[in-house]
Order: sequence, then C-alpha cells, then structure tokens
Amino acid sequence: MNTQNIKSADQLYFTKDHDLVRKAVRDFVKKEIQPNMDEWEEQGNTPLHDIFKKMGDLGFLGIRCDPKYGGQGLDYWYELAFLEEIAHIQGFGLPIAIAVQTHMATPAIDEFGSEYLKETYLKPAIAGDMVAAIAVTEPGAGSGVSALSTTAKREGDVYVVNGSKTFITNGTQADFLTLLARTSDEPGYHSFGLFVVPTDLPGFQVSKKLDKLGMRSSDTAELFFDNMQVPAENLIGEEGEGFIYQMQQFQHERYSAIPMGYIAAKDIIDLTVDYIRGRVVFGKPLIKRQVLRHRLATWLTEIESLKQLTYHIVGMKSAGLDATREISMGKLKAAKVLQEVAAGCIQMFGGMGYMNEMLITRYYRDARIISVGGGADEIMCEVIARLEGY
Repeated sequence: MNTQNIKSADQLYFTKDHDLVRKAVRDFVKKEIQPNMDEWEEQGNTPLHDIFKKMGDLGFLGIRCDPKYGGQGLDYWYELAFLEEIAHIQGFGLPIAIAVQTHMATPAIDEFGSEYLKETYLKPAIAGDMVAAIAVTEPGAGSGVSALSTTAKREGDVYVVNGSKTFITNGTQADFLTLLARTSDEPGYHSFGLFVVPTDLPGFQVSKKLDKLGMRSSDTAELFFDNMQVPAENLIGEEGEGFIYQMQQFQHERYSAIPMGYIAAKDIIDLTVDYIRGRVVFGKPLIKRQVLRHRLATWLTEIESLKQLTYHIVGMKSAGLDATREISMGKLKAAKVLQEVAAGCIQMFGGMGYMNEMLITRYYRDARIISVGGGADEIMCEVIARLEGY
C-alpha cells in the first residue's frame, strides 16, 4: 500500500497544526500508555487520576472547550485527530474511559450547565483533576433510557436520589457522575433531570466492580444511591429536560466510537499481516493465499468507507448541521466492521489466536463493546429508520 498517497489524502482534511496535535497525542500514547497496557489489563484497572492529570496538563481533555474553563477552543478536526490517536491504544478499556471523560460525562455540562457547574466540575475535568463517569444505564433499563426508575425528588434546596445504575465505566474511580434520574412520575420524555453528582456525598455506594468479557483495563461498576442529597444547584439546565440533554449528549458518545472502529480495525489487520507473513502453511506463507489477501482487501475497503463517512460527519458538524443520522450510521457500521475484522483475523492466527497472551485475543474480546455501549446496534437501526420516516 502506498503510504505516501494516504498521507497526501489526509492533507485534504488536516493542516500542519492538526498534525502537531496528532503527534503530541501519539507520542503520549506511545510513552505513557502502550508500555503499561498489559499490566493494566492483568490488574483489571487503570490509574485514571494519574493518566488524566498528565493528559490534562497537555491540553488533551478539552480540545474544543472554551479556554475560559481550561479548554483549547479548537475545531472538530483537532478533536478527530485526538480520537484517532487514542484509538491506537492496544485495548478499548482506556480509550473508552478517556472518551467518557471527554465525550460522555462532560458535554452536557459544557453546553447546558450553569457557570457554577462549569467552574466546579467541567474545569477540573478538563484539567484532569477530577475523573468523571456517565450514570444512565440501570439494571432494568438498558437501551430503553426512558424506562429508568432512579428518582431525584426535590426537597427544599436538595434533590434526594434513590436507585441504582449499572455498567458504569470509571465507576469505581469517579469523583463525579453525570446522572440521569426521574424527577416526575408523569409519562413522557419531560420527566427527567440531569445532575452532576459528587461521589463523596453520603448515600452513594459502589455496590460492586463488574467482571467483563473485554475492556479488562477499565473499571466498570454497579452504583447504589440511598437517600443521597444532591444540592439543587447541581441540576444541569432545567428540571424535566434531562432526557433531552442526555439524548444530545449521546451524539457525542456515539461519534467518539466511530474512529475507534476504523482505527482499531486497521491496527488488527496490520497485526495479522505481520503474523501471516511469517506463518508458513503447506510450504507457503499465508499472506500468499489469494483468499486471505482478498478478504483483507475487502476489509480495507470497508474501513476506508467508514473513515470517509466520519470525515463527512466532521464536515457536517463544522458547518453546524445535525449529523444524528450519519453518526448513527457510522456507529452501526463501525461495530459491524470491527467485529468482522476481529473475528476474521483471529481465525488467521489459528491456534495462537486462542491464546490470551496474544494481542489479537484482546481485540477480539473488546470489539464487541461498540455494538452494545452508547445504544445497541438495534437502537441505531431504529434511529436511522425513524429519521428516514419509516
């Protein structure tokens, strides 16, 4: 493959200044993250306060945010360069933990939060001084967000929160949660509040750390709230509009998953090609087998198509257009391409692909998450169908 042509094509979208940010993120990943991934995977945890502080000092956690709150105030292409580079991390646990901080727990604070919330929570999150988590999913309500039952009842100057949340990434380490709770028993979508919830308040408990198939380096928790009194000033925006704010916040989350799909898929292919070049079967390296070469070529075509859809999405976002349809398509496609590549490549490793010591097995386990997190594939299909008027 002609890498010079790829570089030239990327110059259609990225300037030298974008490339400087990309190089800074790439160097950080290479120096501070990749050497530790095996250990963090084995431990089932990553020291997020340490990693996020280093990233905050380098300006990575608020690329598009207002410099008033410690952000860089840069455009969507800088953000994409950042997302593409953290997607090279060898395992999805940490990239998703980072995306929780930048694209899941803080966008609603940035867009709808009061000056108090921005100063008290957004600013420290951008600086890497506080770890954030997004608390939406419940044991009885997965992708059906409107069915959640955790309540936040107003009593004077506080909201009393009761209920539980599950599958919460960063849950055991978070300093605050962006939590969606029911504020009214009335039916419909205007009966919820979105809150910033400090985890050091009485009534909060990490029920347990969850044992997952993949994303082993990421801490994922079940959380419990027992008459937890949250100051009323920690409500984001208006009471009753929390569901709407969260639906908009989901678009940032879903978008952040797309570069992970095409970058990781290409990394998996590169890893596999290196292996099958040296694996001789029936007197010939596997890379010489036409069926495998054609399979790889087909996947590369899918990856490039997904990448170009992402660049189109960035163009739409830069122009202030609603990209909900295209983001939903991108996330759906990213999940399918990534899982197909991971499954096909692990087969090319043969018996070695079944060994946990091999990086390909980590990718295979982790690949499943994009079909589940941030709205399942079926939800993406439903969103697309509704936007098409079906």
